[in-house]
Amino acid sequence: MKKKTKRWLIGAGGILASVVVGIVGAGLYFFQVAVVPSPKAFLSKDQKITKASTLYPAQQWYQQADKQRWYETATSDNLKLDAYYIPTAKQTKKTAVIAHGFMGNKDKMYQYAYMFHQLGYNVLLPDDRAHGDSQGKYIGYGWLDKGDYVKWIKQVVAKNGTDSQIVMFGTSMGGATTMMVSGENNVPKQVKAYIEDCGYTSVYDEIKYEAQELYHLPEWPMVPVVSAISKVKAGYSFGQASALKQVKKNHKPMLFIHGSDDHFVPTRMVYPLYHATKGPKELLIVKGAAHAKAYETDPQLYTRTVREFLARYVD
Repeated sequence: MKKKTKRWLIGAGGILASVVVGIVGAGLYFFQVAVVPSPKAFLSKDQKITKASTLYPAQQWYQQADKQRWYETATSDNLKLDAYYIPTAKQTKKTAVIAHGFMGNKDKMYQYAYMFHQLGYNVLLPDDRAHGDSQGKYIGYGWLDKGDYVKWIKQVVAKNGTDSQIVMFGTSMGGATTMMVSGENNVPKQVKAYIEDCGYTSVYDEIKYEAQELYHLPEWPMVPVVSAISKVKAGYSFGQASALKQVKKNHKPMLFIHGSDDHFVPTRMVYPLYHATKGPKELLIVKGAAHAKAYETDPQLYTRTVREFLARYVD
């Protein structure tokens, strides 16, 4: 081999190695952004609730509500999980299990707890692994959490009786979690219906969308690289974590809700999800609602739709 050719190959190899190291380094950085819990600059700040807000009655109720502490053990890593259980004043067998969103926690779901409580349901509000008061190193995006929610549901049945009637509900990541749970084969028969609000089709689709929207990055190579890192470090790949594939296995009633002005989980994602489920279904698009703001935008429409939907499946 000529010296000139050898020098060229060494130089090209060095450039390639630098590119690979750069891509892996960037992948590790975006893995931290996407999968490791920490304050996220791209998330909106919690708004102050005033008396004029549509959320004010819910907030006031939640602050005074009788919250019981429940605990569960995650399906992997022996993590201790934390939840609030809020019973109704009048004993009932109806319970809503509520799943929160990305970097959320049980306290941030107060408006939905209020809505279900007003509809006559006990409410269970878990903190997902790596959120709130639950243990964990990595955000599961619903995929790691789906088995945990099955365990929470089984705990409701164990404590409230085999005649329990359970509804699972979630927003954003919690909406995706709800759909992922719906495809599991060990969900107790006491689950009568699911309600998902602004959940994504898959973690891969959502990360790809956010990479483009927030960082103007193309899908390749960054999203597959971060997905591969997630598989090694967190135990799941982004493509594996698919609400769409899970909801295709669901045969129970499901209500889909999305805001028409959702630019975080784009509204278009709800349509393939709605068409995929095999059970009775209903779709509500709340006009003018941004991401996870459908209830706040029109609480009367939201509550009425939920009440009328559940009236067909829960006694």
